[in-house]
Amino acid sequence: MTATARLRRIGTAVVAAVATAYGGTILLVPPVSANDHGGGGSHLAAIRQKIHDPSATVPSREVQRSSLIGTSPANPLDVLVIGGGATGSGVALDAVTRGLRVGLVEREDFSSGTSSRSTKLIHGGVRYLEKAVFKFDYGQLKLVFHALEERKQVIDNAPHLCNALPCMTPCFDWFEVVYYWIGLKMYDLIAGARLLHLSRFYSTEESVELFPTLAKEGKGRRLRGTVVYYDGQMNDARLNVGLACTAALAGATVLNHAEVVSLLKDDIGERIIGAQIRDTLTGKEFDTYAKVIVNAAGPFCDSIRKMADKNARDMICPSSGVHIILPDYYSPEGMGLIVPKTKDGRVVFMLPWLGRTVAGTTDSNTTITFLPEPHEDEIQFILDAISDYLNVKVRRTDVLSAWSGIRPLAMNPSAKNTESISRDHVVCEDLPGLITITGGKWTTYRSMAEDAVDAAIKSGKLTPTSGCVTNNLHIVGGEGWDPASFTVLTQQYMRMKISYKGKVVPGVMDTASAKHLSHAYGTLAERVAAIAQDECLGKRLAHGYPFLEAEVAYCARHEYCESAIDFIARRSRLAFLDTDAAGRALPRVIQILAAEHKWDKSRQKQELQKAKEFLETFKSSKNAQFHDGKHN
Repeated sequence: MTATARLRRIGTAVVAAVATAYGGTILLVPPVSANDHGGGGSHLAAIRQKIHDPSATVPSREVQRSSLIGTSPANPLDVLVIGGGATGSGVALDAVTRGLRVGLVEREDFSSGTSSRSTKLIHGGVRYLEKAVFKFDYGQLKLVFHALEERKQVIDNAPHLCNALPCMTPCFDWFEVVYYWIGLKMYDLIAGARLLHLSRFYSTEESVELFPTLAKEGKGRRLRGTVVYYDGQMNDARLNVGLACTAALAGATVLNHAEVVSLLKDDIGERIIGAQIRDTLTGKEFDTYAKVIVNAAGPFCDSIRKMADKNARDMICPSSGVHIILPDYYSPEGMGLIVPKTKDGRVVFMLPWLGRTVAGTTDSNTTITFLPEPHEDEIQFILDAISDYLNVKVRRTDVLSAWSGIRPLAMNPSAKNTESISRDHVVCEDLPGLITITGGKWTTYRSMAEDAVDAAIKSGKLTPTSGCVTNNLHIVGGEGWDPASFTVLTQQYMRMKISYKGKVVPGVMDTASAKHLSHAYGTLAERVAAIAQDECLGKRLAHGYPFLEAEVAYCARHEYCESAIDFIARRSRLAFLDTDAAGRALPRVIQILAAEHKWDKSRQKQELQKAKEFLETFKSSKNAQFHDGKHN
C-alpha cells in the first residue's frame, strides 16, 4: 500500500466528522480497482477502443434527451449525475467505464460554473503543505499527498490539454532562500515517483534571464535569487468538456442545458428514485429514473439537497476566487511566478496561459450566484500583489478580462473564514438514493469521482462489471497525441477563407493555428482542420488569437455546443482571454451556430443579447467602472 493510500484510509475519520455534522451519513467505501474484478485488462482495452475509435462521434443531443426520457421506475438508470462540472463529468465517466448505465444533466453547460474559472493549475498545494507543517494539520498534509498523487495522473490522461509548468518563488533575503528551498524539496519528496521535475535554486542573474520582468529590487529589498519548482497547468474548461464527451463516447447519456426542478421519491417517500428535468432550450419537462442520484452540483449542491429535505442544513461555505488576464509581456512563455505571501497572507500566482498572463487568486467569503462578478477591490488587490515583484508598470487598463469563480468548500462550523478551510472533499448520503459529493479541488476530480461512484454502488446495491479504470484512461483526443502532432496540420491542410467579395482565398495553416488546434483537440485536430479546408471556414474569429471559424462548426456537431456563450467561454476560451475580442467575434460565431442549429432571426438576436450580458460580468478595462489611481 502506498503512503498516499495509507494517509487516505487513516484520514477517513476526519472526513466522517465533517459529513456527520450536517445530518448526513458518511459512506466509507474501500476503494475498488479493476483488478478486483476479473478481466480488468480486456475490459479497459474495450473501453479504450470505443472512446478512441477514429470514426466515433458523440450521440446527438436529441438522442441523449430521448434516452433520459425513456427511463421508467421499472427501467431506471443505475446512476443519474446532477452537475456537469469536473466532478460530475468525472463521476459519469467513472461510472460508465465500470459498466453501469449512466445519465448526467447540467443546468447550463459543461464547465459553466466553478470548473472553468480556476487558476488553471493542477497542483498539490504548496500553501497547504506550509500549513500542515507549521500548524501540525494532518488534514492539510493528507490533501497534499492525495493531490500530488493525482496531479501526474491528470496530466498523463490529457497530455494535449495539460503540461508541467515551472513556477518561480522570489527570495529577498537568505532566510527566504533556505526556507523556500527546504519547503519545495519537501514538496518534491512527497511527490515521490510522480515528481514532474526537481526544484532548484537560481541566482539573481539567472532568475532575471529566465523572467525578464522580475524586479531585482524594490521597497528597500534586493533579490537574492529564486527557487523554481514544478506544478501542472491545464485548459480547465476544455478538459471538462473532454471528460463529458469521453463519457458520452463510452456510453453515458449526457445532456447540457437540462435543469433539475425537483427530485422524485418512491411511494412511501423514503428513497430518491429520480428527477424531474426541464430542457432549458425547449422548455419541455420530463422525468428520469435512476437507482442512485449523485449530486455533484458544486456551489449549488445545497439547493439539490433541499429538494429532498427542505430542512437540510447547508454544508457549502462559498469562497470567491478572482482572476485577471494581462498581456503576454507580463510573464515569459515558459515560466510562472508565485507571490508566496501578500499583505494579508495569501498566495498569488502569475502564470503564462494560452498566450496571455493569468494572475490570481483571491479567497474571500461570498454569496452563491449563477454569474459571479469580480469586485474592483479584488482586482486591485491582485494588481497590488504582483506590482511589488515586477519591473514593468502594472496598469488597470492592461486587464483584458477579469472573472470570479465560487469554490464549493465543505464548511466546518469552527472555521473562522474560508481561507482556513481544507479543500478536501466529502461524500455523504442525506437520504437513501441521494449521494452528495462536494469540496475538493480540480486536481483531485478523478479520485473524488471514484469515491462518489463507490458510494453509489454501495447505496444502490449496483453490480458493475469492473472496478475503477479512470486512473489509466486517456480522455478523447489524448490517446496517441504527441507534441509534434501540429506539424501534420501545417503540412497537410490549408485554411480556406471566404473574402468579403465572396471569393475563396487559400491560406496557409500557420504554426500558431496548428499548435492551437493540436492542443485544444488533440488527435481530433485533423477533423477541425478538414472543416477549415473543405468548408472554407479557415478565417480567424478575432485578430491576434488563433481560434478559427471551423471550430464553431466542429463544436456544434461534436461537443454539444448549443449557444454562443458555450463557444466563447468553454469551447474556445476567448471570453476569458479577452472580453473585447470575444464581443467582436460574437456576430460571426452566432452566424455559424445558426447555420448548424437552424436558428431563426429571433433566436440569433436572443443569443447576441445573452452573450453581451454574459461578457458584462467579465470586468476588463473596457467594460468596468474604476478609478485608476495607483495603477494608471
